[in-house]
Amino acid sequence: MSLKKELGFFGVFSIATGAMISSGIFILPGLAFALTGPGVFISYFLAGLLALVGIFSIIELSTAMPKAGGDYYYINRSLGPFLGTISGFLSWFALSLKSAFAIFGMSEIIFIATGFPTMISSVIICLFFVSLNIIGVKEVAKFQISLVASLLILLVLYIIFGVSKVNFSHFTPFLTNGVHSIFATTGFIFISFGGLLKVASISEEIKNPKKNIPLGMIASVVTVTIIYTLLLIITVGILPASEFSTSLTPIADVGKIIAGNPGFIIISIAAFLAFITTANAGIMSASRYPLALSRDNLLPQGISKVSKKFKTPALSIIITGLFIILSLLLPLEMLVKAASVVILTAYVLTNFSVIILRESKLKNYKPSFKAPLYPWLQIAGILVFSFFIIDLGMKAIEITSAFLLISIAFYVFYGRKRFSGEYAFLHLLKRITDNKLSEHLLETELRDIIVDRDNIQHDKFDNLVKTSKIIDLDGPLDKNELFKLISKNIAEAIKMDKKDVLAMLEARQQESNTAISPFVAIPHIIIKGENHFFLMLIRCKEGIKFTNEENSVKAIFVFVGTEEDRTFHLQTLSSIATLIQQEDFEEKWMKAENIHYLRDMLLMCKRLRIFK
Repeated sequence: MSLKKELGFFGVFSIATGAMISSGIFILPGLAFALTGPGVFISYFLAGLLALVGIFSIIELSTAMPKAGGDYYYINRSLGPFLGTISGFLSWFALSLKSAFAIFGMSEIIFIATGFPTMISSVIICLFFVSLNIIGVKEVAKFQISLVASLLILLVLYIIFGVSKVNFSHFTPFLTNGVHSIFATTGFIFISFGGLLKVASISEEIKNPKKNIPLGMIASVVTVTIIYTLLLIITVGILPASEFSTSLTPIADVGKIIAGNPGFIIISIAAFLAFITTANAGIMSASRYPLALSRDNLLPQGISKVSKKFKTPALSIIITGLFIILSLLLPLEMLVKAASVVILTAYVLTNFSVIILRESKLKNYKPSFKAPLYPWLQIAGILVFSFFIIDLGMKAIEITSAFLLISIAFYVFYGRKRFSGEYAFLHLLKRITDNKLSEHLLETELRDIIVDRDNIQHDKFDNLVKTSKIIDLDGPLDKNELFKLISKNIAEAIKMDKKDVLAMLEARQQESNTAISPFVAIPHIIIKGENHFFLMLIRCKEGIKFTNEENSVKAIFVFVGTEEDRTFHLQTLSSIATLIQQEDFEEKWMKAENIHYLRDMLLMCKRLRIFK
């Protein structure tokens, strides 16, 4: 069962923005300031630029393949199921850890205000969001939009009222621990931009993904980068360094300096809203990874079941919620570093995916947004993100390696024997070696994704095309040889004597020429019986002579119907007529690489659908 498409631009923007503006600004600045000093805002700005570099590749992949699972799906279809499984598990771990971080922040605020135990409140909060996500993505999006709007208003007010209180002496010495600390901190706080992966993982549920994915994601990362940078400048300029470096609530502390206790309360509310948006979006997007893995038989199929009532992957959401609760047992700094390593790894692999998919020359890889400066942008992204992974240190890499081993174990002992799809690297090898390594399975999958993305409504004729026999002839052929070839195939399909079929075809041709133009012929006959309908497509690159005028026919549509279904017969003729009237039909017909691409061309054509 497919997922509902209910997210528009504001849904995409709010999910990405809400997923980023939380712990990244309300808890991490104190830890980041201790590493860097007053220049910490540069680290946030650089992280935003890096996210923008990485997001171009993610947008390209998301618009080409808007499917649940996001980066897992792209990596699986480009680099294969082994790396795909690793990516899917690691992204699931990363987004779950980020959500756990947000829930930790909420429970800390509750503890400060009420003294209620953090672990108990964390479990209750997690269960609430699990329930909300099961109810439906539309409800989650409405909740998210209202929260993000409120949050952005409060943060803008913080910036406006804080400007006048900035003390520029707080910016010296500018880099407490040297220039290198800027880059080390950039990698450390990169978890703040992990929300961009969340949009990719729910791209299957976005309306008009060609427009809403690029607009929503770019608007989000630009907005968040600007807000992060300005907030850090204000905070550094107001909060003394001794307090900043030890505070887990630096923004709220500055709120108190600006407006007393009301300011502290308002910013605490903003922080709580931010944590809610991250946890809410995190559980929704993280749960799509087990769903996607299950669809590909890399996890048990029961996990991919979609609730009939709510149209959401209930079991996958529940499993994600349980993992988040367990994640709360990790130390805070390790949780942050591990999540950052995994998110950076996902960016490395998505850049690799773009290169593989483009170089494989897949005909049905048709992103509506293409990352600029290819391949230099992708190569630079791979190198820079790899540098930050190494720079985060061995402890973070060790935790990530543990997750990596779990992913590999699942693939080796479960998924390896069950996965039966194709991936773009096979097509790249085919292109290099000119060997038949693929069976068009990936191209067919991409074709169906484009049909769904572009909202092409298929009818009965399309269903005929999907199962029709297609013959591709290189050399010239005369009309009699063509009719013999057609007769043989029809006779085998509908259990008739091929001589009888040949006689009917010849009689139909004598009655009225079936070549309707110098390029197209439509031989068709009506037979006795019930439920017989046969369609065959023939391309003859050198052309077939039907008459002196129609002496080089290259596209032949052959179909057979029964007397009882003359209406369907006429509707099929009409469908073919609307198809061949497309301006570029002849060019596309001749350029199609093989019979698979001929079928794809017909199915993806935006012709008028006459009957359902």
